[in-house]
Amino acid sequence: MARVAKLHPEDHAGIERFIDHLWLEFGLAKNSLSAYRSDLALLALWLRTQAKWLHAAQAGDLKAYLAYRVMRPQPDVLKSSAKKNSFSARSQARFVTVCRRYYGWLVRERIRSDDPAAHLEMPRIGRALPKSLSVDEVDRLLAAPLDTDALGLRDRAMLEVMYASGLRVSELVKLRHDEINLDHGVVRLIGKGGKERLVPTGDVATDAVRLWLQKGRGELARAESADWVFITTHGTAMTRQNFWLLIKRHAIAAGIRSALSPHTLRHAFATHLLERGADLRSVQTLLGHADLSTTQIYTHVARLRLKEIHAEHHPRG
Repeated sequence: MARVAKLHPEDHAGIERFIDHLWLEFGLAKNSLSAYRSDLALLALWLRTQAKWLHAAQAGDLKAYLAYRVMRPQPDVLKSSAKKNSFSARSQARFVTVCRRYYGWLVRERIRSDDPAAHLEMPRIGRALPKSLSVDEVDRLLAAPLDTDALGLRDRAMLEVMYASGLRVSELVKLRHDEINLDHGVVRLIGKGGKERLVPTGDVATDAVRLWLQKGRGELARAESADWVFITTHGTAMTRQNFWLLIKRHAIAAGIRSALSPHTLRHAFATHLLERGADLRSVQTLLGHADLSTTQIYTHVARLRLKEIHAEHHPRG
């Protein structure tokens, strides 16, 4: 991230007012706000080398900065630990989005009368398909944790819940007791943008959580772990890193060679629902996606899987 202390106070104050606006009006996540702040800080630092101000930049200035960043992915003006070649097509697209929102906000606030970012072109980004697992691979993964000790009970419950509900990893590891109702088999989540959703867990996952709470959690619990459903051996809340190590270990034990990510079971949840006829809107609601286009990527995964099945099993495949 840009070192904000190097910014001119006027640029710094303007960026922070905009970030406050994004947080208050749209409830953007902390990581998104940090990325927006960093992009604007880098632009402001470069503009100052051109004797120009962030709030007064023109369309030509923004295009010149884009060209500069494409040629120098690690900007000289920052002299920071920014990753080499960090200005990818995806980073460029985010920068264009940031500029459109920032300068559009300046116009609405009547700080300026024109929007220099209005005609910036969005770069084309090839959309990566999420990695998923077959039903057989999921079955093997879920069966990998042994239910003979507390850790096995915990791991089985976590994997079952993620596959049954399609939770994000961050939602799974921070799940609290008051967010899961075992009697009704649902979890209540506050997702991105502060939106609430209810997601069913299904009988198998519900039973796995109940077994973990009854026979396993007490062995690991400490006074400070009262709120969390899933805890570590130290009695603290699970982290994304904990879960990533957990799922990799069980995938190896299950003999799964497919590439995995922390969200592998979330992707499998969505893909398998669509393969079996679930409608896209329902899957969107379950996943907590604000935009249907985000969910549509899973239809491509499902179609590819069906083609593979056809090629493998059909006499003329």
